[in-house]
Amino acid sequence: MQIGIDSFVSKSLDASKPDPASDVQRIRDLLEEIELADQVGLDVFGIGEHHRPEFLASSPAVILAAAAARTKRIRLTSAVTVLSSEDPVRLFQQFATLDLISQGRAEIIVGRGSFIESYPLFGFDLDEYDALFAEKLDLLLKIHASTHVHWSGKHRAPLTGQGVYPRPVQNPLPIRIGVGGTRESFVRAGKLGLPLVVAIIGGEPHRFRPLIDLYRESGRRAGHAPEQLTVGLHSIGFVADNTDQAAEEFYPSYQEGFNRIGKERGWPPVTRSQFDAARSSTGALLIGDPEAIAEKILNENKALGGISRVTVLLGAGPLSHRLTMRAIELLGTRVAPILKKELSGSSD
Repeated sequence: MQIGIDSFVSKSLDASKPDPASDVQRIRDLLEEIELADQVGLDVFGIGEHHRPEFLASSPAVILAAAAARTKRIRLTSAVTVLSSEDPVRLFQQFATLDLISQGRAEIIVGRGSFIESYPLFGFDLDEYDALFAEKLDLLLKIHASTHVHWSGKHRAPLTGQGVYPRPVQNPLPIRIGVGGTRESFVRAGKLGLPLVVAIIGGEPHRFRPLIDLYRESGRRAGHAPEQLTVGLHSIGFVADNTDQAAEEFYPSYQEGFNRIGKERGWPPVTRSQFDAARSSTGALLIGDPEAIAEKILNENKALGGISRVTVLLGAGPLSHRLTMRAIELLGTRVAPILKKELSGSSD
């Protein structure tokens, strides 16, 4: 099982007072965090695409390219790319270039996105939310499979054999599908035989088992080998030296992030009791000391029939660089070794 970090590059927000100097420091801190993740042996670092004032990650490939020049081993991925509002040709070119810079460590995770700002920003109709994704995924997979592409669709000019360059080091460049809780998304990923990344940010992870089984069964019926149908998890979490400390240090970030989003979406304010329930043994949050985090991941691995990767989003809102660095250190030096030891006899 691989373990890693995801980041949306959150920042402290006062939308009325832009602060470029603070943004510069946040990017410097992020690159230090990715370097540390590489040094402590974590497997992957993902940057999620967002087009909102509280995030600095509108161009994941640019950030990941900077990280590629400062790291040696860690895999670098989007988490996720909002494919519905992206051009598949440019996306492939960006990540093929990243693959060259990183000498074969790039990946793409594509999804429809849980935020919608990119649709009007790039001139797309939100009513075509799913149709845009399906068509653009089809084109991306054709580019993925062949340098010269013949393709036509509704939302982009056709390709009549043009070459898409550069080509990546990896053949093929890994592409995964990121999903939430939509049944159709699990079925589509299975039929295409693409690795799956399930974002579990609430509820109880074991309840996703029927959807994961549906993904695997859809893939099997489409003729894909079981080892091709891997499942990764994206979870919100935080690790500290002891569990009480982890909860106290993480809650302000969690509360700020979810209250901001909730205000837009009509959710009630987050309460501490809800937070504590979500970090319980059956809840979605991975919050605790290294042993508690490892135990919870192992339980989720069993409940979901085997998972190949877990990435932890360290903070729903801004989290200090100091706390983030310590969490990364603990994930790499204490959580990951426990998981590797416990799963050493399995195929994950």
